[in-house]
Amino acid sequence: MRIDKYLKVSRLIKRRTIAKELLERGIFKINGKIAKPSSTIKEGDILYLLLGRHALTIKVLKTENNSKKENASSFYELISDEIIEDED
Repeated sequence: MRIDKYLKVSRLIKRRTIAKELLERGIFKINGKIAKPSSTIKEGDILYLLLGRHALTIKVLKTENNSKKENASSFYELISDEIIEDED
């Protein structure tokens, strides 16, 4: 499954177009490698996402084409959620 679609289906990001824009910035990684919107993910992959001030590390548990809102969190396991402090 493409990572941009996975981010939307798992509800980590609200819209696929926003996921695509963030991926094009080169700040997301799959298993330590920079991810592009068309990058493919599979179960067991480790994703590093920088969302605002949150640096999330998650493990992909499921890759399905659709999900209900209640089941979206079952698509991943949160490994860490670090807050990035401003360097001012």
